[in-house]
Amino acid sequence: MADKVLMKGNEAIGEAAVLAGCRHYFGYPITPQSELPAYLARRLPEVQGVFLQAESEVAAINMVYGAASAGARVMTSSSSPGVSLKQEGMSYIAAAELPCVLVNVVRGGPGLGNIAPAQSDYFQSTRGGGHGDYRTLVFAPNSVQEMADLTIKAFEAADQFKNPVIILSDGILGQMMEPVTLPAPLDYDLNGKDWALSGKQDRKKRNLCSTIFLDVDFLEEHNWHLYQKYQYIADQFDSGDWKNYNCELDQTDDADIVIVGYGIISRILKTVVEKCRKRGIKVGLARPISLWPFPNRTFERLAEHTKQFLVVEMSTGQMVEDVRLAVNGKRPVSFFGRTGGTVPSSFEILNEIDKLVSGD
Repeated sequence: MADKVLMKGNEAIGEAAVLAGCRHYFGYPITPQSELPAYLARRLPEVQGVFLQAESEVAAINMVYGAASAGARVMTSSSSPGVSLKQEGMSYIAAAELPCVLVNVVRGGPGLGNIAPAQSDYFQSTRGGGHGDYRTLVFAPNSVQEMADLTIKAFEAADQFKNPVIILSDGILGQMMEPVTLPAPLDYDLNGKDWALSGKQDRKKRNLCSTIFLDVDFLEEHNWHLYQKYQYIADQFDSGDWKNYNCELDQTDDADIVIVGYGIISRILKTVVEKCRKRGIKVGLARPISLWPFPNRTFERLAEHTKQFLVVEMSTGQMVEDVRLAVNGKRPVSFFGRTGGTVPSSFEILNEIDKLVSGD
């Protein structure tokens, strides 16, 4: 068994990216994600990789576009305001069907906000974020170990589906230190991407990566093609090869109340479940790992037997909309949140559960 290494969450992502075959990183410093580019600035040259601190977030995402077009495994990272600046480029990359990984270590917002942890970028990540009809896959780790593991999976998903993948972290996960078992390095064949802009080689025609479809019929055809791809991705996360990265369930089989949370909040909720069970209250936990595709069918199945849901977020209530859509009115869905960088305590959440039990 591999030895465990004590690492920060941001650094674990950086090392896992290297192990996944990432050799190109373009970014710009912003707290609380700056340890990630700092780590890769040292690490990538050791593996003949390229690290470049761009002059802005806008420049960085367009460098990602270029490297992805050439078939490279490429990553960028930022925190909330910086990710906003990258959204036009993300739309271009999704439209061109290019693989890349973007890490968002979320901070308090809106505006410049503060450097405390938040989950208020959920809408931006799961709804595309930029202009046009497109989607990005979104993974939500809840530990430093998962920061590493899901980075590996993010690069695999990006290549398989030819699509940008977001790792949605936060200021706690990025800064906290935990023991990590680093995954084994992946074999990565750059030459396997026959669509990449790598010269004609033995092909009879040039490859082209473009997002310009001036003819309305061609653009509509392309949009429906993307839509069908996104439907296929959703099926893969529900019942296909990626179903293990859909949603984690804990003690939901007999639960009267299912509490729902992702990322760092899910760890607080696990403690809440344990305390409720000791008090004789049947509470279970549903933790979405994939925020898009959202585990809709998992929640449809939960709604068949549980009595109600309580969604807990570090926001004013963004994921709660997806839970309500998935449950489709079959069960009541309540919400409790703290925002602006405040982390809800288990005591506050227990109070909310007591209100649901008493009917207040």
